[in-house]
Amino acid sequence: MPVIAVDGPAASGKGTIARALAKHFGLPHMDTGLLYRAVALNLWRWGGDPANEFEALRACDELGFDPADPELRREAVSEVASRISVYPGVRAALLKRQQQFARQEGGAVLDGRDIGTVIAPDADVKLFVTASPEVRAERRLKELESRGMNAHYRDVLADIRARDERDSTREVAPLKPAPDAIVLDTSKLGAAEAIAEALRLAEQRLASA
Repeated sequence: MPVIAVDGPAASGKGTIARALAKHFGLPHMDTGLLYRAVALNLWRWGGDPANEFEALRACDELGFDPADPELRREAVSEVASRISVYPGVRAALLKRQQQFARQEGGAVLDGRDIGTVIAPDADVKLFVTASPEVRAERRLKELESRGMNAHYRDVLADIRARDERDSTREVAPLKPAPDAIVLDTSKLGAAEAIAEALRLAEQRLASA
């Protein structure tokens, strides 16, 4: 069974696409961003400093979490996760866990920022899902409002751009498409259209392997 890597920036739709691919192919799915959010939640709960790499690394210890925990999706936790993900020590601490998932017998789908370049460079299918910052900000704003949170478009857009900058310029495992990744721009696609195109591209890549 295949290993499928789905990468891309925040609010590009990669999580939705990855879950759909996992369901379609009957594969286990890992949202690797939740690992970083779990570390961030640990750090946030005991008042650690996201600017301190040593404290962020301590928050990786004994990492156990419930993927359904709504606290993992708090904007404050998301912001901390983005900041601590630049630390080489934090990335190294979570690397083995992600690679073990990717290498499990029977295949897997993983989504994140460095799946196709670092975690599973030999993946059978690599998708890099993207969209314009403006479109991604609109999506994130709707998501926040659906949770009853007050937010302003300008603030959300600024946050999206700041995350893009951190993700793409960090020294370790920067966000970028793998050389053999298929780039899927979802700027003008609805969720159903993006999923359909991702499935088509994945099937096409697997058929040509």
